[in-house]
Amino acid sequence: MRQRRYPSDTTDLEWLLIEPLLPVPACQTPRGGRPETHPRREIVDALRYLVDTGCKWSALPQDYPPFKTVFGFFSRWSARGVFNLIRDHLRRRIRRAMGTSPHPVAAVIDSQSVKVAATVPRSTSGYGAGKKTPGRKKHVIVDLKGLPLFVMVTPADMHDSIAAFTDRPVVPRLTRWSDL
Repeated sequence: MRQRRYPSDTTDLEWLLIEPLLPVPACQTPRGGRPETHPRREIVDALRYLVDTGCKWSALPQDYPPFKTVFGFFSRWSARGVFNLIRDHLRRRIRRAMGTSPHPVAAVIDSQSVKVAATVPRSTSGYGAGKKTPGRKKHVIVDLKGLPLFVMVTPADMHDSIAAFTDRPVVPRLTRWSDL
C-alpha cells in the first residue's frame, strides 16, 4: 500500500462509500480470471489524480500503478457504467442527507464552449456561432441542488436544446490510451 500524499487521494470514509460500488474482481467471479496486481484504491486514487491535475496518462506519478493499467481499469469501468453508478449513488445519498427526495424532479442544463487544437478532428468538433469559436461544448445537467446528473461533450455547434434530448455523447469514446 502506497503512502497517501496527494490531495486527490481518497480518504478512508470516501473509500468506504466507493469500494462497494466497484465491480467484483474477475478472479472472484464463477468465470474466473487473474488476481489483480494493484489494489483498487490505488487505481481510484490514480484516476482522481488525473482528473484533479489534468495531466497526461503517461505523466502519472511513479507511486501510482502503471498508466496502462490505470487506463485499462478506466476503460472497463466506463464501459460498464461504474462512474455513472457512483455519481448517482452519491447524489441520492447527499439528497437524502439534505432531507429531500433521493430522485430530482427538475434539472437545469448549461454549456460552455471550449476551443480545441488544430489537430482535433473536425468530426468531433464544430463551430460555435454564438461565441465564434471552433471547438467543443461541455453540457452539464444538474438538479436544483446543483448536484450533477449528466455531463456530455459535443461539437460546439450543438445547441443546448438539442443536447438535452441526446442520449449519448456525440464525441466518440476513446478506446485506447494512445488516442489521448
